[in-house]
Amino acid sequence: MTDYSVFEKGVKISVESDGKYYPAEVKAVSKTGVKICFVGYVGDEWVQADRIRSKLLQNAAPKQSGGKTAVQTGKDAGAGALGKMTSYKGCVLAEYIWLDAHQTPRSKTKVLTARPTKISDLPVWNYDGSSTEQAEGGNSEINIKPRAIFDDPFRGYPHVLVMTDAYNAWDDKPAIGNTRAACAELHETYKKHDAWYGIEQEYTLMKPGKVGAAPTVPYGFNADGSAPAAQGPYYTGAGTGIAIGRPVADEHLVKCLKAGVKITGINAEVMPGQWEYQIGPCRGIEIGDHMAVSRYIMLRVTESHDVVCSFSPKPADGDWNGAGCHTNFSTKEMRDKGGYEVILKVCEAFGKVSAEHIAVYGEGNDKRLTGKHETCSITQFKFGVADRGASIRIPRDAEKNGRGYMEDRRPAANCDPYRVCGRIMQTAGECLAA
Repeated sequence: MTDYSVFEKGVKISVESDGKYYPAEVKAVSKTGVKICFVGYVGDEWVQADRIRSKLLQNAAPKQSGGKTAVQTGKDAGAGALGKMTSYKGCVLAEYIWLDAHQTPRSKTKVLTARPTKISDLPVWNYDGSSTEQAEGGNSEINIKPRAIFDDPFRGYPHVLVMTDAYNAWDDKPAIGNTRAACAELHETYKKHDAWYGIEQEYTLMKPGKVGAAPTVPYGFNADGSAPAAQGPYYTGAGTGIAIGRPVADEHLVKCLKAGVKITGINAEVMPGQWEYQIGPCRGIEIGDHMAVSRYIMLRVTESHDVVCSFSPKPADGDWNGAGCHTNFSTKEMRDKGGYEVILKVCEAFGKVSAEHIAVYGEGNDKRLTGKHETCSITQFKFGVADRGASIRIPRDAEKNGRGYMEDRRPAANCDPYRVCGRIMQTAGECLAA
Protein backbone atom coordinates (compact mmCIF):
# COMPACT_ATOMS: atom_id res chain seq x y z
CA MET A 1 0.00 0.00 0.00
CA THR A 2 1.24 3.48 -0.83
CA ASP A 3 2.53 5.49 2.11
CA TYR A 4 0.58 8.77 1.92
CA SER A 5 2.12 10.13 5.12
CA VAL A 6 4.79 11.79 2.96
CA PHE A 7 2.18 14.43 2.09
CA GLU A 8 1.25 17.25 4.43
CA LYS A 9 -1.68 19.65 4.49
CA GLY A 10 -1.03 22.67 2.31
CA VAL A 11 1.48 20.95 -0.01
CA LYS A 12 1.01 21.74 -3.72
CA ILE A 13 0.88 18.75 -6.08
CA SER A 14 -0.34 17.97 -9.60
CA VAL A 15 -3.45 15.81 -9.90
CA GLU A 16 -4.92 14.15 -12.97
CA SER A 17 -8.46 14.97 -14.14
CA ASP A 18 -9.85 13.73 -17.46
CA GLY A 19 -6.39 12.79 -18.73
CA LYS A 20 -4.70 16.10 -17.86
CA TYR A 21 -2.79 17.29 -14.78
CA TYR A 22 -3.81 20.38 -12.81
CA PRO A 23 -2.34 22.13 -9.75
CA ALA A 24 -3.99 21.15 -6.47
CA GLU A 25 -3.51 21.71 -2.76
CA VAL A 26 -3.49 18.91 -0.17
CA LYS A 27 -6.30 19.38 2.35
CA ALA A 28 -6.03 16.16 4.35
CA VAL A 29 -4.18 12.84 4.37
CA SER A 30 -5.33 9.32 5.28
CA LYS A 31 -3.89 5.84 5.01
CA THR A 32 -5.72 5.28 1.72
CA GLY A 33 -5.40 8.59 -0.10
CA VAL A 34 -5.09 12.35 -0.16
CA LYS A 35 -7.91 14.91 -0.05
CA ILE A 36 -7.19 17.72 -2.49
CA CYS A 37 -8.77 20.86 -3.89
CA PHE A 38 -7.94 21.93 -7.42
CA VAL A 39 -6.52 25.45 -7.44
CA GLY A 40 -9.20 27.92 -8.49
CA TYR A 41 -12.06 25.49 -7.87
CA VAL A 42 -14.44 24.92 -4.97
CA GLY A 43 -14.85 21.46 -3.48
CA ASP A 44 -12.55 18.71 -2.23
CA GLU A 45 -12.08 15.14 -3.43
CA TRP A 46 -10.03 12.14 -2.38
CA VAL A 47 -7.42 10.88 -4.83
CA GLN A 48 -4.90 8.06 -4.82
CA ALA A 49 -1.37 7.59 -6.12
CA ASP A 50 -2.40 6.75 -9.67
CA ARG A 51 -3.68 10.33 -10.13
CA ILE A 52 -0.90 12.18 -8.28
CA ARG A 53 2.25 13.57 -9.85
CA SER A 54 4.80 14.46 -7.15
CA LYS A 55 8.40 13.71 -6.28
CA LEU A 56 7.16 12.81 -2.82
CA LEU A 57 5.65 9.64 -4.25
CA GLN A 58 9.14 8.31 -4.90
CA ASN A 59 9.27 7.81 -1.15
CA ALA A 60 5.79 6.36 -1.03
CA ALA A 61 6.08 3.33 -3.32
CA PRO A 62 5.30 -0.03 -1.67
CA LYS A 63 8.42 -1.80 -0.40
CA GLN A 64 9.28 -5.41 0.08
CA SER A 65 10.79 -6.56 3.34
CA GLY A 66 14.23 -6.43 1.73
CA GLY A 67 13.79 -2.73 0.98
CA LYS A 68 13.38 -3.20 -2.78
CA THR A 69 10.41 -1.79 -4.68
CA ALA A 70 7.86 -4.57 -5.23
CA VAL A 71 7.05 -3.46 -8.77
CA GLN A 72 8.29 -0.91 -11.24
CA THR A 73 6.05 2.08 -11.96
CA GLY A 74 5.85 4.08 -15.13
CA LYS A 75 5.67 3.34 -18.83
CA ASP A 76 5.22 -0.20 -20.12
CA ALA A 77 8.37 -1.32 -21.93
CA GLY A 78 6.48 -3.68 -24.23
CA ALA A 79 7.13 -7.08 -25.75
CA GLY A 80 10.76 -6.24 -26.50
CA ALA A 81 11.49 -5.93 -22.79
CA LEU A 82 9.41 -8.99 -21.86
CA GLY A 83 11.46 -11.07 -24.28
CA LYS A 84 14.65 -10.23 -22.39
CA MET A 85 13.27 -10.83 -18.89
CA THR A 86 14.07 -14.08 -17.10
CA SER A 87 10.95 -13.86 -14.93
CA TYR A 88 7.60 -12.07 -15.13
CA LYS A 89 6.99 -12.20 -11.36
CA GLY A 90 7.24 -8.43 -10.98
CA CYS A 91 4.89 -7.69 -13.85
CA VAL A 92 1.53 -5.96 -13.60
CA LEU A 93 -1.81 -7.20 -14.93
CA ALA A 94 -3.91 -4.59 -16.72
CA GLU A 95 -7.53 -5.46 -17.44
CA TYR A 96 -8.42 -3.48 -20.59
CA ILE A 97 -12.16 -2.70 -20.67
CA TRP A 98 -14.15 -1.44 -23.64
CA LEU A 99 -17.78 -1.32 -24.75
CA ASP A 100 -19.03 -3.56 -27.56
CA ALA A 101 -21.64 -2.73 -30.22
CA HIS A 102 -24.38 -2.82 -27.56
CA GLN A 103 -22.42 -0.86 -24.93
CA THR A 104 -21.86 -4.03 -22.92
CA PRO A 105 -18.47 -4.07 -21.15
CA ARG A 106 -15.91 -6.54 -22.49
CA SER A 107 -12.34 -7.05 -21.28
CA LYS A 108 -9.05 -8.84 -21.76
CA THR A 109 -5.88 -8.97 -19.66
CA LYS A 110 -2.50 -7.56 -20.70
CA VAL A 111 0.79 -8.19 -18.87
CA LEU A 112 2.78 -4.97 -18.37
CA THR A 113 6.37 -4.46 -17.29
CA ALA A 114 5.39 -1.65 -14.89
CA ARG A 115 2.41 -0.24 -13.01
CA PRO A 116 1.10 2.77 -14.96
CA THR A 117 0.76 6.10 -13.13
CA LYS A 118 -0.74 8.04 -16.05
CA ILE A 119 -2.56 7.30 -19.30
CA SER A 120 0.52 7.81 -21.48
CA ASP A 121 2.22 4.92 -19.64
CA LEU A 122 -0.20 2.48 -21.26
CA PRO A 123 0.08 1.06 -24.78
CA VAL A 124 -2.73 0.95 -27.32
CA TRP A 125 -3.97 -2.63 -27.69
CA ASN A 126 -6.41 -4.43 -30.00
CA TYR A 127 -8.98 -7.20 -30.21
CA ASP A 128 -11.12 -9.15 -32.69
CA GLY A 129 -14.05 -6.86 -33.50
CA SER A 130 -15.83 -9.57 -35.52
CA SER A 131 -16.61 -11.35 -32.24
CA THR A 132 -18.17 -8.23 -30.68
CA GLU A 133 -20.31 -7.13 -33.68
CA GLN A 134 -17.96 -4.22 -34.38
CA ALA A 135 -16.19 -5.47 -37.53
CA GLU A 136 -16.27 -8.13 -40.25
CA GLY A 137 -14.12 -11.23 -40.10
CA GLY A 138 -12.05 -10.22 -43.13
CA ASN A 139 -11.07 -6.91 -41.53
CA SER A 140 -11.61 -7.42 -37.83
CA GLU A 141 -8.90 -5.57 -35.93
CA ILE A 142 -10.12 -2.93 -33.48
CA ASN A 143 -7.72 -0.77 -31.48
CA ILE A 144 -8.46 0.21 -27.89
CA LYS A 145 -6.98 3.42 -26.54
CA PRO A 146 -6.59 3.87 -22.76
CA ARG A 147 -8.66 6.71 -21.25
CA ALA A 148 -8.81 6.13 -17.49
CA ILE A 149 -6.95 4.02 -14.91
CA PHE A 150 -8.49 2.36 -11.85
CA ASP A 151 -7.07 0.03 -9.22
CA ASP A 152 -8.04 -3.60 -9.78
CA PRO A 153 -10.31 -4.51 -6.81
CA PHE A 154 -10.29 -8.21 -7.72
CA ARG A 155 -6.56 -8.87 -8.11
CA GLY A 156 -5.38 -6.11 -5.78
CA TYR A 157 -2.22 -4.00 -5.92
CA PRO A 158 -0.31 -3.47 -8.20
CA HIS A 159 -2.80 -4.52 -10.86
CA VAL A 160 -5.12 -2.11 -12.66
CA LEU A 161 -8.33 -1.76 -14.63
CA VAL A 162 -8.02 0.35 -17.78
CA MET A 163 -11.07 1.98 -19.35
CA THR A 164 -10.56 2.36 -23.08
CA ASP A 165 -12.53 3.32 -26.17
CA ALA A 166 -12.45 1.50 -29.50
CA TYR A 167 -11.28 2.61 -32.96
CA ASN A 168 -11.16 0.90 -36.34
CA ALA A 169 -7.58 -0.17 -37.01
CA TRP A 170 -7.96 0.58 -40.73
CA ASP A 171 -9.07 4.24 -40.56
CA ASP A 172 -8.76 5.21 -36.87
CA LYS A 173 -12.41 6.27 -36.75
CA PRO A 174 -14.52 5.46 -33.68
CA ALA A 175 -15.66 1.86 -33.89
CA ILE A 176 -19.29 0.79 -33.74
CA GLY A 177 -20.40 1.35 -30.14
CA ASN A 178 -17.78 3.99 -29.37
CA THR A 179 -19.97 6.87 -28.26
CA ARG A 180 -17.32 8.23 -25.91
CA ALA A 181 -15.50 10.07 -28.70
CA ALA A 182 -18.51 12.23 -29.59
CA CYS A 183 -19.32 12.83 -25.91
CA ALA A 184 -15.76 13.99 -25.25
CA GLU A 185 -15.93 16.37 -28.23
CA LEU A 186 -19.16 17.93 -26.95
CA HIS A 187 -17.75 18.46 -23.48
CA GLU A 188 -14.63 20.02 -24.93
CA THR A 189 -16.80 22.40 -26.96
CA TYR A 190 -18.77 23.44 -23.87
CA LYS A 191 -16.02 23.05 -21.28
CA LYS A 192 -16.51 26.60 -19.96
CA HIS A 193 -19.79 25.45 -18.40
CA ASP A 194 -17.97 22.88 -16.20
CA ALA A 195 -20.71 20.26 -16.38
CA TRP A 196 -21.22 18.00 -13.35
CA TYR A 197 -23.17 14.75 -13.40
CA GLY A 198 -24.49 12.28 -10.87
CA ILE A 199 -26.21 9.13 -12.14
CA GLU A 200 -28.49 6.81 -10.16
CA GLN A 201 -28.04 3.37 -11.69
CA GLU A 202 -30.90 0.98 -10.96
CA TYR A 203 -30.52 -2.72 -11.73
CA THR A 204 -32.44 -5.93 -11.14
CA LEU A 205 -30.89 -9.19 -10.02
CA MET A 206 -32.20 -12.17 -11.99
CA LYS A 207 -32.07 -15.96 -11.68
CA PRO A 208 -29.75 -17.60 -14.23
CA GLY A 209 -31.56 -19.19 -17.15
CA LYS A 210 -30.36 -20.59 -20.44
CA VAL A 211 -26.64 -19.96 -20.90
CA GLY A 212 -26.09 -16.90 -23.07
CA ALA A 213 -29.74 -15.88 -23.09
CA ALA A 214 -31.36 -12.98 -21.23
CA PRO A 215 -32.83 -14.19 -17.91
CA THR A 216 -36.59 -13.94 -17.39
CA VAL A 217 -37.18 -14.64 -13.68
CA PRO A 218 -36.24 -11.95 -11.12
CA TYR A 219 -34.05 -13.09 -8.23
CA GLY A 220 -36.63 -11.65 -5.84
CA PHE A 221 -39.41 -13.94 -7.09
CA ASN A 222 -40.38 -17.15 -5.32
CA ALA A 223 -38.48 -20.40 -5.86
CA ASP A 224 -41.21 -21.70 -8.19
CA GLY A 225 -41.00 -18.51 -10.27
CA SER A 226 -44.25 -17.09 -8.94
CA ALA A 227 -44.54 -13.43 -8.01
CA PRO A 228 -43.83 -12.33 -4.41
CA ALA A 229 -46.03 -10.06 -2.32
CA ALA A 230 -46.80 -6.67 -3.84
CA GLN A 231 -44.40 -3.72 -3.77
CA GLY A 232 -44.20 -1.76 -0.55
CA PRO A 233 -41.77 -3.29 1.96
CA TYR A 234 -38.75 -3.69 -0.32
CA TYR A 235 -37.61 -0.12 -0.95
CA THR A 236 -34.72 0.60 1.49
CA GLY A 237 -35.93 -2.38 3.53
CA ALA A 238 -33.98 -4.82 5.68
CA GLY A 239 -34.42 -8.46 6.58
CA THR A 240 -34.78 -11.89 5.00
CA GLY A 241 -37.26 -11.88 2.14
CA ILE A 242 -37.08 -8.09 1.96
CA ALA A 243 -33.52 -6.95 1.14
CA ILE A 244 -32.96 -9.63 -1.46
CA GLY A 245 -29.47 -9.56 -2.97
CA ARG A 246 -27.78 -7.34 -0.39
CA PRO A 247 -24.50 -9.33 -0.49
CA VAL A 248 -24.18 -8.44 -4.19
CA ALA A 249 -24.95 -4.76 -3.64
CA ASP A 250 -22.55 -4.52 -0.69
CA GLU A 251 -19.69 -6.29 -2.44
CA HIS A 252 -20.16 -4.10 -5.50
CA LEU A 253 -19.99 -0.97 -3.36
CA VAL A 254 -16.76 -2.07 -1.67
CA LYS A 255 -15.15 -3.18 -4.93
CA CYS A 256 -16.00 0.15 -6.60
CA LEU A 257 -14.49 2.10 -3.70
CA LYS A 258 -11.33 -0.01 -3.84
CA ALA A 259 -11.09 0.62 -7.57
CA GLY A 260 -11.40 4.37 -7.18
CA VAL A 261 -14.81 4.58 -8.85
CA LYS A 262 -16.74 7.63 -7.64
CA ILE A 263 -19.61 5.69 -6.07
CA THR A 264 -21.51 7.57 -3.37
CA GLY A 265 -24.19 5.21 -2.11
CA ILE A 266 -26.54 2.26 -2.57
CA ASN A 267 -30.11 1.33 -1.60
CA ALA A 268 -32.66 -1.41 -2.16
CA GLU A 269 -35.31 -0.37 -4.68
CA VAL A 270 -39.09 -0.78 -4.97
CA MET A 271 -39.15 -4.17 -6.69
CA PRO A 272 -37.76 -7.15 -4.73
CA GLY A 273 -34.21 -7.93 -5.83
CA GLN A 274 -33.89 -4.51 -7.43
CA TRP A 275 -31.15 -2.14 -6.23
CA GLU A 276 -29.59 1.20 -7.02
CA TYR A 277 -26.16 2.72 -6.73
CA GLN A 278 -25.11 6.30 -7.32
CA ILE A 279 -22.10 7.48 -9.32
CA GLY A 280 -20.83 11.04 -9.02
CA PRO A 281 -20.63 13.92 -8.88
CA CYS A 282 -18.27 13.57 -11.83
CA ARG A 283 -17.03 16.30 -14.13
CA GLY A 284 -17.60 16.08 -17.87
CA ILE A 285 -16.62 12.91 -19.72
CA GLU A 286 -15.46 11.35 -16.43
CA ILE A 287 -19.06 10.31 -15.68
CA GLY A 288 -19.16 7.88 -18.60
CA ASP A 289 -15.86 6.26 -17.65
CA HIS A 290 -16.88 5.74 -14.03
CA MET A 291 -20.32 4.43 -15.04
CA ALA A 292 -18.81 1.96 -17.52
CA VAL A 293 -16.31 0.63 -14.98
CA SER A 294 -18.99 0.41 -12.28
CA ARG A 295 -21.11 -1.74 -14.59
CA TYR A 296 -18.13 -3.92 -15.43
CA ILE A 297 -17.41 -4.44 -11.73
CA MET A 298 -21.06 -5.36 -11.15
CA LEU A 299 -20.92 -8.02 -13.86
CA ARG A 300 -17.75 -9.43 -12.31
CA VAL A 301 -19.26 -9.47 -8.81
CA THR A 302 -22.35 -11.42 -9.93
CA GLU A 303 -20.09 -14.19 -11.29
CA SER A 304 -19.50 -15.40 -7.73
CA HIS A 305 -23.11 -15.06 -6.50
CA ASP A 306 -24.96 -17.20 -9.05
CA VAL A 307 -27.14 -14.28 -10.13
CA VAL A 308 -27.41 -12.21 -13.29
CA CYS A 309 -27.51 -8.42 -13.31
CA SER A 310 -30.15 -7.01 -15.65
CA PHE A 311 -30.18 -3.38 -16.75
CA SER A 312 -33.49 -3.85 -18.55
CA PRO A 313 -35.85 -0.89 -18.05
CA LYS A 314 -38.74 -3.33 -17.47
CA PRO A 315 -37.36 -6.69 -16.31
CA ALA A 316 -40.76 -8.07 -15.25
CA ASP A 317 -44.21 -7.40 -16.70
CA GLY A 318 -47.01 -6.43 -14.36
CA ASP A 319 -47.40 -4.01 -11.49
CA TRP A 320 -43.69 -3.69 -10.84
CA ASN A 321 -41.43 -0.67 -11.04
CA GLY A 322 -39.08 -0.45 -13.99
CA ALA A 323 -35.41 0.38 -13.70
CA GLY A 324 -34.00 3.78 -14.60
CA CYS A 325 -30.78 5.75 -14.68
CA HIS A 326 -31.84 9.14 -13.31
CA THR A 327 -29.24 11.67 -14.42
CA ASN A 328 -28.51 14.70 -12.24
CA PHE A 329 -26.91 17.58 -14.07
CA SER A 330 -25.61 21.06 -13.42
CA THR A 331 -23.43 23.67 -15.03
CA LYS A 332 -21.34 26.35 -13.36
CA GLU A 333 -24.12 28.84 -14.09
CA MET A 334 -26.68 26.64 -12.30
CA ARG A 335 -24.49 26.26 -9.24
CA ASP A 336 -23.76 29.99 -8.98
CA LYS A 337 -25.97 32.67 -7.44
CA GLY A 338 -29.09 33.09 -9.56
CA GLY A 339 -28.70 29.58 -10.94
CA TYR A 340 -32.32 28.63 -10.37
CA GLU A 341 -33.39 30.81 -13.30
CA VAL A 342 -30.76 29.08 -15.44
CA ILE A 343 -32.18 25.68 -14.41
CA LEU A 344 -35.67 26.76 -15.52
CA LYS A 345 -34.29 28.05 -18.82
CA VAL A 346 -32.50 24.76 -19.54
CA CYS A 347 -35.58 22.74 -18.57
CA GLU A 348 -37.61 24.71 -21.10
CA ALA A 349 -34.96 23.96 -23.73
CA PHE A 350 -35.12 20.24 -22.91
CA GLY A 351 -38.86 20.27 -23.58
CA LYS A 352 -38.33 21.56 -27.13
CA VAL A 353 -36.13 18.58 -28.04
CA SER A 354 -37.74 15.92 -25.87
CA ALA A 355 -37.96 13.40 -28.72
CA GLU A 356 -34.26 13.76 -29.47
CA HIS A 357 -33.44 13.03 -25.84
CA ILE A 358 -35.76 10.03 -25.63
CA ALA A 359 -34.11 8.59 -28.75
CA VAL A 360 -30.81 8.15 -26.87
CA TYR A 361 -32.17 7.37 -23.41
CA GLY A 362 -32.25 3.58 -23.75
CA GLU A 363 -34.02 0.77 -25.61
CA GLY A 364 -37.39 -0.49 -24.35
CA ASN A 365 -37.94 2.68 -22.36
CA ASP A 366 -41.56 2.89 -23.56
CA LYS A 367 -42.38 -0.04 -21.27
CA ARG A 368 -41.06 1.93 -18.29
CA LEU A 369 -42.15 5.51 -19.03
CA THR A 370 -45.89 4.88 -18.78
CA GLY A 371 -46.96 7.62 -16.41
CA LYS A 372 -47.13 5.08 -13.59
CA HIS A 373 -44.57 3.88 -11.04
CA GLU A 374 -43.00 7.32 -10.52
CA THR A 375 -42.56 8.12 -14.21
CA CYS A 376 -43.88 10.63 -16.71
CA SER A 377 -45.34 9.22 -19.93
CA ILE A 378 -42.83 8.89 -22.76
CA THR A 379 -45.14 10.98 -24.95
CA GLN A 380 -45.27 13.89 -22.50
CA PHE A 381 -42.75 16.36 -21.12
CA LYS A 382 -43.03 18.29 -17.90
CA PHE A 383 -40.77 19.53 -15.16
CA GLY A 384 -41.46 20.55 -11.60
CA VAL A 385 -40.08 21.02 -8.12
CA ALA A 386 -39.93 17.79 -6.08
CA ASP A 387 -42.14 16.04 -8.66
CA ARG A 388 -41.11 12.42 -9.16
CA GLY A 389 -43.83 12.03 -11.76
CA ALA A 390 -42.20 14.65 -13.97
CA SER A 391 -39.72 14.21 -16.82
CA ILE A 392 -37.33 16.49 -14.96
CA ARG A 393 -37.39 16.98 -11.20
CA ILE A 394 -35.94 20.11 -9.67
CA PRO A 395 -34.89 19.48 -6.05
CA ARG A 396 -36.67 21.53 -3.40
CA ASP A 397 -33.29 22.78 -2.16
CA ALA A 398 -32.52 24.23 -5.58
CA GLU A 399 -35.69 26.31 -5.44
CA LYS A 400 -35.02 27.30 -1.84
CA ASN A 401 -31.35 28.21 -2.35
CA GLY A 402 -31.78 29.78 -5.76
CA ARG A 403 -29.14 27.51 -7.27
CA GLY A 404 -28.35 23.80 -7.68
CA TYR A 405 -29.05 21.09 -10.22
CA MET A 406 -31.80 19.29 -12.15
CA GLU A 407 -32.63 15.59 -12.39
CA ASP A 408 -33.62 14.06 -15.74
CA ARG A 409 -35.68 11.03 -14.73
CA ARG A 410 -36.18 9.65 -18.24
CA PRO A 411 -32.95 7.68 -19.00
CA ALA A 412 -33.45 3.92 -18.73
CA ALA A 413 -31.23 1.59 -16.72
CA ASN A 414 -29.71 0.26 -19.95
CA CYS A 415 -28.90 3.70 -21.35
CA ASP A 416 -25.47 4.59 -22.70
CA PRO A 417 -24.19 7.26 -20.27
CA TYR A 418 -21.92 8.75 -22.93
CA ARG A 419 -24.88 9.34 -25.26
CA VAL A 420 -27.13 10.56 -22.45
CA CYS A 421 -24.63 13.05 -21.08
CA GLY A 422 -23.56 14.11 -24.55
CA ARG A 423 -27.17 14.92 -25.46
CA ILE A 424 -27.73 16.74 -22.15
CA MET A 425 -24.56 18.80 -22.67
CA GLN A 426 -25.51 19.64 -26.26
CA THR A 427 -28.97 20.90 -25.35
CA ALA A 428 -27.76 22.83 -22.32
CA GLY A 429 -24.80 24.27 -24.20
CA GLU A 430 -26.90 25.47 -27.10
CA CYS A 431 -29.43 26.94 -24.69
CA LEU A 432 -26.82 28.86 -22.68
CA ALA A 433 -25.19 30.15 -25.85
CA ALA A 434 -28.46 31.61 -27.11
